[in-house]
Amino acid sequence: MEVPLGFLAKLWSFLSFLPFFFLLLMLGLLKGSLVAPLAGGIIVFGNSAVIIGLWPAHFLWTYYCVAETKRVGLFLKILGLISLPLPLLLWPILAIFGSLLGGLGYGFLAPLVATFEAVGETSAGKFFHCFIDGCWSTLKGSCTVVRDFTDFCFHSYFSYMDELREKVPPNEKPVDIKLSKLPSCFLATLLGVPVDVVLITIVALWKSPYMLLKGWKRLLEDLIGREGPFLETVCVPFAGLAIILWPLAVVMAVISAIISSLFLGFYAGVIVHQEDSLWLGLAYIVSVVSLFEEYVNDLLYLREGSCLPRPNYRRNTTPPDDERHDRKNEMEGSGSGSGSYNSKMLPQRSKTLKCTIQQYKPVQVWDWLFTSCEDNGRMLLREGLVDVKDIGECILKGNCKKLSVKLPAWSILQCLLASAKSNASGLVISDEIELTENNWPRDKVFEWFIGPLLIMKEQIKGLQIDEIEEACLKKLVMDSKNEKPEDWDDIGFPSQDNVRRAQLQAIIRRLLGIVTSLSRIPTFRRRFTGLAKVLYMEAVQSGVLEDHVVKSSTSERGQGNEGPSDGGNGKNSRSWEENSEHEVNGSGNIV
Repeated sequence: MEVPLGFLAKLWSFLSFLPFFFLLLMLGLLKGSLVAPLAGGIIVFGNSAVIIGLWPAHFLWTYYCVAETKRVGLFLKILGLISLPLPLLLWPILAIFGSLLGGLGYGFLAPLVATFEAVGETSAGKFFHCFIDGCWSTLKGSCTVVRDFTDFCFHSYFSYMDELREKVPPNEKPVDIKLSKLPSCFLATLLGVPVDVVLITIVALWKSPYMLLKGWKRLLEDLIGREGPFLETVCVPFAGLAIILWPLAVVMAVISAIISSLFLGFYAGVIVHQEDSLWLGLAYIVSVVSLFEEYVNDLLYLREGSCLPRPNYRRNTTPPDDERHDRKNEMEGSGSGSGSYNSKMLPQRSKTLKCTIQQYKPVQVWDWLFTSCEDNGRMLLREGLVDVKDIGECILKGNCKKLSVKLPAWSILQCLLASAKSNASGLVISDEIELTENNWPRDKVFEWFIGPLLIMKEQIKGLQIDEIEEACLKKLVMDSKNEKPEDWDDIGFPSQDNVRRAQLQAIIRRLLGIVTSLSRIPTFRRRFTGLAKVLYMEAVQSGVLEDHVVKSSTSERGQGNEGPSDGGNGKNSRSWEENSEHEVNGSGNIV
C-alpha cells in the first residue's frame, strides 16, 4: 500500500483511522469482559484442583528425594531439609494466585487481540469473524493450559525427583557447602536482598518514564507514517492497540525487575561461597545494580554503560571497565558501532500477529522436532524398531518414557549426521532450512540447547561415520543400552574399535539426556501424545497392528497348550489391543 507523505496526508490518515479503531476496541473489550471470567475460572479451578490434589504427594516426595539423594553433601542436605517447608507451603498460594492473574489476563487479552486479527487482509468474512474469533478458541486454550500444567505437576516434577535420586558416578563428587562459610554467606544474603531490591526498584522506576515515552513516540511515528511493524494495512489497528496496552507492558516490566531483584540479592551468598570472600560478595551487591542499569540502557537505546560503580566480584577476571573499553574499541575498529544500533532501529515488515508469533524461531525449531519425530516414527514403525505395544501404552496408560526419549534422540542424531555430511556450519533441520549462528534465536535457553549439539556435530564429523554404521546406529539408539562398548557386540556394529564405540555411545547418552530434559517441558508431553496417536493410525492403516495382534494370539495359544501356568499374563497382554480397538471409530478417527 502507499505510505502517506506530508503532514496533511499523515494527519488525515490518523483521523480516518480513529473511528475504525475505537469500534474494534469496544467490541474487543466487550468480548474480553465476557470471556475472561469463563477462561479465568477454567484455569483457576483446574490448576487449583491439580495443586491441592498433588500437594501432599509433592510435599512428602520432595522430602524423601532430598533425604535420599547422593548428589548433595550432608551439610547442604540438612540445610535443604530445614528450609524446604517455606517454599513448599508458599507453592499452593503463589501458584493459585498466579493462575488467577494469568487466567484473567489471557481470557481478556486473547479475544481482544483476535478481534483486531479478524480484520486482516487475508481473512474472509471479516465482519462475522470480528464477533466470533477469540471466544471459543480462548476457552479451548484455557483447557490446554490446565492440561499442560497437569503434565508439569504430575510428570515433569516426578521426573526431576527421579533424576535427583539417581546413583552418582564414582568420579563425581556431591555438591556440598562448608560450615565455616555459612555465616558470611548469610550475612551477604541479608545485606544483598534489601539493598538490591531497593536500588534495582529505584532504577526501574527511574527508567520507566523513558520506556513509556520512547515506546509511545515510536508507536505513534509508525502509526502515522505507516512504518516499522505497521507498514501494512492489516497491522494499523494493532498500532492503536499497542499504544493503549504499552503502559501495561511498562508496569509489567517494573514488576518483573522487582521480582528478579530478590533472586539477584540472594545470589550474593552464592558469590561468597564460590569465591570464599565476604568482600567480593559485597562487591557483587554493588556491581549487580550497575549491570542492571546497563542492561536497561541497552534495551531503551540510551547511553552505553552505567554511571554507577561496578567493582569486580570475581577473582582472576578482567575488570568490567576494561572489558567495556575493549569492546567499544573493537566496535569502533570494525565500524559496526553505529551499524548495530541502526540495525535495531530498522523497520521490519510484519503481516498478522499470528504469523508473527509463528515466525518466532524457537517455535519453528520446536515444530521441526515433532515433524521429524513423526517422519522417523513412521519409518521406524515399518522397520519394526518402534514397537506397537509401546505406542499403545503411551496412548492408554500415558507411559511414554521410552518412546518419547529415544525417538526424538534418533531424530536429532539424524540431523547431526546430515549436518556433518554436508559440512554445514550450523544444523540442517530440513532440506531447505539450515540453522546457523546468523538465524537461530537470540535466546539464552536456546543457546544452552544448541551449543552441545554443535559440539556433537563436530565430533561426528571427526569420526567420519559411513552409511553402514549410520544404519546400525538407528537400532542402537532405539534398542541398545549404550553404557559400555561391549553392549554393541550382539548388535553387529561394523567397527570393533572400542574407543570409537565409546565416543559414539557418549554422544548417544548425551543426546538422551538432552531429550529427557526437553520431555519435561509441559507442551512436549501433550504434543508427543498426539504424535503417538498418529503413529497408531499409521500402524492400523499399514497393517502393522494386525500383524502384531496375530503374533500375540499365536504366542498366547502356544502358551495355553503348555498349561495355565502363565498366571493370567495372556489376558493382560491382550488388554491394550482390546482397548485400542475402541480408540478408533468407524471413520478411522481417534476418539
